[in-house]
This record gives sequence, structure tokens and C-alpha cells, in this order.
Amino acid sequence: MDHFTLKHGVLHAEDVALPAIAEAVGTPVYVYSTATIERHVAVFKAALANVESGPHGPLIAFAVKANPNRAVLATLAGAGLGADVVSGGELLRALAAGIDAGKIVFSGVGKTATEMRLALENGIFQFNIESEPEAEMLSEVAVAMGLRAPVAFRVNPNVVAGTHAKISTGGSEDKFGVAYDRAMAAYARAAALPGLAVQGVAVHIGSQLTDLGPSRAAFERVGTLIADLRAAGHRITTADLGGGLGVPYDPTKPIPPLPDAYGAMVAEVTAGWNVRLVFEPGRVIVGNAGVLLSQVIRVKPGVTDPFVIVDAAMNDLMRPSLYDAWHDIRSVTPNGDKMTANIVGPICESGDTFAKKRQMDVVKADDLVTFMTAGAYGATMANTYNSRALTPEVLVSGNKWAIVRGRQPIEALIAGDTLPPWIEEEQA
Repeated sequence: MDHFTLKHGVLHAEDVALPAIAEAVGTPVYVYSTATIERHVAVFKAALANVESGPHGPLIAFAVKANPNRAVLATLAGAGLGADVVSGGELLRALAAGIDAGKIVFSGVGKTATEMRLALENGIFQFNIESEPEAEMLSEVAVAMGLRAPVAFRVNPNVVAGTHAKISTGGSEDKFGVAYDRAMAAYARAAALPGLAVQGVAVHIGSQLTDLGPSRAAFERVGTLIADLRAAGHRITTADLGGGLGVPYDPTKPIPPLPDAYGAMVAEVTAGWNVRLVFEPGRVIVGNAGVLLSQVIRVKPGVTDPFVIVDAAMNDLMRPSLYDAWHDIRSVTPNGDKMTANIVGPICESGDTFAKKRQMDVVKADDLVTFMTAGAYGATMANTYNSRALTPEVLVSGNKWAIVRGRQPIEALIAGDTLPPWIEEEQA
């Protein structure tokens, strides 16, 4: 569910008409709904109500990579969420948004010593370490600081998630985690290293999961590993089950499992583990909470179907180009008529195509359209290819709205380049 609805024939974000935002901010622009974000948090929390997770309850650590906008993160902090971060920059963003460091989990295969120091200085909840060399580096950093780093190994269960290859993370050949068969030896090595406090197990098999079967299989392997680790003398108190729960993009495809079904499965599989569970939802919290608002530049005749050329491009929303991802595309002021068209952007690449032979609302030049379910992995993956400004972002709450990231002037982009002295001398 989202809070983008037609009112008097015009698409609104909550109580704000999208044309009003387009007129004030320009297009393309991302628009986020506070009510949708808060509702999805409440639904996810409710789904975990019957999960055994110790006296403190489960830690829901939002995957910052899905949407790192500080206003979005502050909204989530207000709802009690922590953060799953994969870089020092994401850690600083989470802290700047008011997320408690004690609710932050640091994941990722390439943590540097500098990032480790930053996380230790701020007292994060847990490092999800992904290799024995990483454990050794973290040990050295922690010892030098006179601290102990709370750690879990991310274990690769060799479970194929059944999602797009580029967002599958739990197969035997994926770059993430320690191989399941190597886990016992890795934990033994970490327990012998100074400066580390081994406390948990972590797993994450992929993103946009549409079937609970692979998750169940991965979690069952985690349960077995926890029992084996305890039998070997390790004190395991946390289990990070990752994120990845999918959201509906294409209405012709099966609906992904709802959070309550996911929660019921987790409650069944993890019963008796006696750990604090950690979850890393991202897309399921913010995906439907955002749209990319764009304007039609022109409609160009095609051999079979016309091309609807919009001012948004692959640099603004990479998912269709990168993953062949499907986004519903709607007119902001639909009249009920339909057309079949190819929807493309202005970038000089054939890959700058959002949809081919798509049945959609009839639109013409200057009309506004929205790319739905764009709140996750949208603005965060944007770039300045073709010297295009980064897309601004707007947050709506009821009848109020505010720019939460302004449009970068092209002049500022150009000013970021500097000339070497020999060229400056020639131009002087």
C-alpha cells in the first residue's frame, strides 16, 4: 500500500498535488511519502510480534543503501529503527539523522581500517565481518584503540535466492560472507584474536526475494550453525537474518510474500534459538514510499510504437537499465485512454530505456508522469552521466512538503573539476 492516490483526477502524494511540486521544484524529482514509510515500519514491526528475541526485542536495522536521504533516515529513527550500513559514509549519515549508534550494524566485504576506527569510536552494535583477514584487521584496530569489537561472521549458506543475479548474495560463488563449511574454523580463529568479542551469526541471501523457501533454508542452516558453535564453546547471543523481502513492481507477476507471512516463518524457524534477532529491511520499508516525477519532453513516432521521451533518464533511475527492472508508469492526470509506447530518457545510450511496448496512460508533451515504487535504490544510485544534475528529493507529510535534497547546479558540477597549472598558464 502507498499514499499516492488520485484526487479530483490528479495524482497526489498524501494531500499534496504532484503538479504543485513539479512547478516549484522542476522535474525530474523524487517524492517520498512519510505516511507510507511509517505504515510500512508499523507493518514490519507487527509481523515480528510473535518472534522470540530476548528481553530487548528484535533490532530492525534499516538498510541505508536503499535510501540514505537524511530526512528519510530521521523519519525512521523517529519510528525506532536502527541502521544497517556498508560504508563509513552511510554510518555518518545514520548518525547525522539521529539513529542511535547502539542500533547500527556495519556490513560489507571491504571495510577499511579507517571505517573500523570510526565505527568503534561511535560504539556500534555489531560488525558483520565477511572474511578471516577482515577479522584480523579489525582485531588490530580494536587492540590499538584499547577496545573490543562486537562481531558476527556473515556466513554464506550457499542458498540461491531466486532473484536477479546482480542482487543475489548467498550463492557459493558470490563475493559475500564466509563459506558455511569454513564457518567453524573462522569462529575459532576470531575467538583467539584479541580485541574481538564474538557474539553472533549473520546471513543475507539477496534482495527482492519473492519466495520464502530460500530464506527458510538459509535460516535453518543458521540455526544448525548456532547449535554447533555453542557446542564448541562460543557464546552466541545475536542472529542477523538480513533483509531482502520483495515488493510488488509488476502487477502481472505474483505478489511477494507479505511481512506477516515472513514473520510467521521466522517465528517458526527461530523458536528456541535464545538470541536477539536482527533484521535489515530496506526495499520493503521505502520502495512503495517514493515515486520519480518526470515530464514528457515529446512523443516521437516510431515504426510500430511511439517513443515517449521524458526528462528523467537512466542516471536518475538506474534499475531498469541495470536490472531490467519493471516500474509502473502513470500519468499524473489520466483521462482513461491507453496507448502502447516505448518510454525512454534523453541520455545518449540505447540503454536509457524504461519500458518497451508498455501499455500506459495516453500522454503528450509537457504532461507529467510518475515512475512508481521508486523509493528504494532510486536516488541513491543516481549519477551525473551526460553532465546531468543529481535529482532533487522531496518529502511529503500530510499537506506539507519540503525539499530534502536540492537540485545540484550544473555550474557546481563543473566547478568540481580543476585545471592543472600548465593548462591554466596557457589559458591565462
